Amino acid sequence: MVTGKIISFDEYRGFGFIAPDRGGEDVFLHVNDLDGDKRLISVDTRVEFMVENGGKGLKAAHARVLDRPAAPKITLPPVSLPATPTPATIASIVSPGPAAPAPVPAQAPAPDGQANDAGFCDVLSAREFTQEITEAVLAAVPTMTAEQILGVRACLIDFARAHGWVDE
Repeated sequence: MVTGKIISFDEYRGFGFIAPDRGGEDVFLHVNDLDGDKRLISVDTRVEFMVENGGKGLKAAHARVLDRPAAPKITLPPVSLPATPTPATIASIVSPGPAAPAPVPAQAPAPDGQANDAGFCDVLSAREFTQEITEAVLAAVPTMTAEQILGVRACLIDFARAHGWVDE
């Protein structure tokens, strides 16, 4: 087995390259050759793998994650709120730009004691949730780097899974 660090990885195409610790030619890695949770793969992840000759060069097989890079620490500028902030003030800080939509009124109880969907939300796929997170983060803090966004997404997806907000 050989160890190395992932130097590039395209999560949508499902492949990237590993720089072996011993040096030499970079090794191609396809997500299907990863043993274990495929969501753990990102740049700077350390992996252990077997090297095979592929059609176009060296190829990793039976790769497994050894350790992941620490999520980047995100530091946001301090925000000062008035002594008694209003929802509009908070909305302008959280989402600068157009005014926040009016709050949705509470639903009245359903007739005949039937249940209604008040308080429930749709369960998203992990991919849909990731797209929503990315758009929200970019809208809120457009100066975030790609590495910071990936760190935030990973943290929020783990949190959402723990609460059953996303399907596996």
